[in-house]
Amino acid sequence: MKTEVFRVTEKSDIILRRAAELICSGSLVGIPTETVYGLGANAFDRDACLDIFKAKGRPADNPLIVHIAEPEDAEKIAYTNSLYYKLAERFMPGPLTVIMPKRDIIPDSVTAGLDTVAIRCPKNKVANQLIRLSGVPIAAPSANRSGMPSPTSASHVFKDMDGIIPMILDGGECEVGVESTVISITEDSIILLRPGQVTLEMLKEICDNVTVSSAVTEELKPGEKALSPGMKYKHYAPRADLYLVDDRYIDFVSFTKEKHRMEKCAVMCYDEEIEKYTDEILLPVGGERDIKEQTKRLFDILRRADDMGVCTIYAHLPSKDGEALAIYNRMIRACAHRILGGENG
Repeated sequence: MKTEVFRVTEKSDIILRRAAELICSGSLVGIPTETVYGLGANAFDRDACLDIFKAKGRPADNPLIVHIAEPEDAEKIAYTNSLYYKLAERFMPGPLTVIMPKRDIIPDSVTAGLDTVAIRCPKNKVANQLIRLSGVPIAAPSANRSGMPSPTSASHVFKDMDGIIPMILDGGECEVGVESTVISITEDSIILLRPGQVTLEMLKEICDNVTVSSAVTEELKPGEKALSPGMKYKHYAPRADLYLVDDRYIDFVSFTKEKHRMEKCAVMCYDEEIEKYTDEILLPVGGERDIKEQTKRLFDILRRADDMGVCTIYAHLPSKDGEALAIYNRMIRACAHRILGGENG
């Protein structure tokens, strides 16, 4: 199969209509969103959704997110409630995914056999217009090989999906850089399952009863089922071994300079630290306090490290506060919870 890549905006009518035709005919399309690029299929088409799992090499017990054009479209595929609409008024369209009881129209291949469905209304204009033109909700996990860093550019998608899918829509670099916040809701409570740009603190402004799943910062327990994408033990991982360094206990620069003398490693350092290094392989993540930039660069940096052929990557252990919790969540899964310093060794 030849994979075609088209640079698009929401006004690229001919190309978007062609992409919509592919979706409706049961094919897969790589699509930009504000978070990461998605691998889209007709959410009502059981076989097309199964093809997503095949294309990604994704375990069938990992549910997909269904993307809709308007928050009200959730009524067609889920049993909503008043809390959903309060969240939608504040955060949709945007990087928030809400899990609710599903209607029978959604096939089990989308929900990994769960009786709930994850729903998101993307802010990205290309993605939103494609959903409208398709006339169906689009199931779309990240458009990468399963377990690897998510794609934040069309070139990332092409590297992983060339020859596997017929079309990739190039909408430029993703604005956010990590996947959406995922929550499960009842009438009066929220459980945070995956952190993102919509933070815990923001959710608490909408609902008094917000809890954080232990899976956000810890490993899934043996036999525990993934209720949300991204809850697997190892995820977002480069081929190189990644270690997080707790700089409350270890001098990060001195430690990584010494490691570079002994092995072919890369260092994910803050921009302020660059001048402290000499000939080390550096992957600057942004300013120490610039969490938005660190988030945007994260997956691209992990992919570039693999392109460099390094065997090991060392990075700062992120904070768990505010938007940094999303980076922490992705990094501990990317490194399989290998943390150096303090009680961690």
